[in-house]
Amino acid sequence: MKRLKLTLVLLMGIGVYNGYAQTQLTLQEALKFALNNNKQLAKTKMDEEMGKYKTQEVRSQALPQLNGNASYTDNLMLQKSLIPGAVFGKPDSSILVAFGVKYNATVGAELSQQIFNQAVFTGLKASKAGEQYYVLQTQQSEENVIYNVSQLYYQLLVTQEKIITINSNIEKLTQLVSATKSQFDNGLAKKIDLDRIKVNLINNMTQRTQLLNQYATQTNNLKRVMGMPLQSTFLLPPASLKDIENKAAGVLQYDDINLANRTEYKLLKKQEELQLFQKKAYQAENYPSLSLFGRYSYNGMSQQFAFSKDPSNSTSWFGAAAIGLTLKVPIFDGFGRRSKVSQANVTLRQLGKQLEDTELTLNTDYENAKLMVRSNLSTITTQKENMDLANEVYYSTQNNYKLGLAGLTDLLNAETSLADAQNSYNEALLQYKLAELEIIKSKGSLKDLLN
Repeated sequence: MKRLKLTLVLLMGIGVYNGYAQTQLTLQEALKFALNNNKQLAKTKMDEEMGKYKTQEVRSQALPQLNGNASYTDNLMLQKSLIPGAVFGKPDSSILVAFGVKYNATVGAELSQQIFNQAVFTGLKASKAGEQYYVLQTQQSEENVIYNVSQLYYQLLVTQEKIITINSNIEKLTQLVSATKSQFDNGLAKKIDLDRIKVNLINNMTQRTQLLNQYATQTNNLKRVMGMPLQSTFLLPPASLKDIENKAAGVLQYDDINLANRTEYKLLKKQEELQLFQKKAYQAENYPSLSLFGRYSYNGMSQQFAFSKDPSNSTSWFGAAAIGLTLKVPIFDGFGRRSKVSQANVTLRQLGKQLEDTELTLNTDYENAKLMVRSNLSTITTQKENMDLANEVYYSTQNNYKLGLAGLTDLLNAETSLADAQNSYNEALLQYKLAELEIIKSKGSLKDLLN
């Protein structure tokens, strides 16, 4: 109950958001909220949407292409050609003759269809793989959000526990100040003893202020990652330290890491696949391409500006149509295509090395996470025993102090040792949860935290 009251006090006056002011925000709720509102994740989802449109763009190259055209020409000066005069009965001269008419108009359409183009077909396969790449990017962004929110959430819980601990210490010191002042007023205690307790009380109150500021900063950071407005508020439930302790006391089983489950590894493999398609696209530029075309145009020719089918306007209108095949055969491009293929091969080798390095890094992270868990399990046990012992020493010293069998220095030292032991125990539990989070991440199971 004390913890709940403290949580309410810490978060009052910040604002209300979507009903969270009346309910406690669990880790699962925080994760689900973040997945729906994180700004960076929203941007990544837009990239995924963009990938679908890019696929449609590439696919369009394999579909029929239809274009319309229209033109109107005013031949201000007609082209003239020199004609031998013999044609006109003047063998000893040449005559300039203008060909064409002053005004021309054309309206038409052209249809083309790729029949064989290896580069286009390769691009179609690559675009589908590219779409899958964007999906994996979104998946990685989701995992990053889950990981970051979980980290901040655990840190916030431990800070809350530290505040609870220091509040308890302040309450004890406040009672001690009151008791010592009463003794001082009755001539049973020295003023220096009362001042030393007051100094210790003020130091604890200063530490509480710092912790409250730290709590507010961590809360804002959590809101930012979640995509929640800063003026909003939520209640954080007390840390289930006993549950963490019980879980830590259990027997941990570790499976071998499966790199195929890691999104980072999947992304690199997909990049490798895309680069293979890029190489094939460069090689496809060496293949001939064949396309079908069809054209139709309706043309008008006249010596007058106004076009009309009226015979008196002396305008001639006629249609023209054609169909055919276009074959393009690459012969020599100065070794440009060969250079692009060589560059693609180098990129593939780089990706291969990156895959090896990532595999080593992921395996190392997993082994280190297991070491961290084992180390923290030992630390939790030690700190729990130390905290229980410090608590026993404090209450024993406090009783002796009241009976005049222990000095003030002994009591203050016992109080400080108890606070340190409590904070060390809480910190050990946090480090265990963070190490456990690393295990979950290494196994590619971060989304299990949503359940």
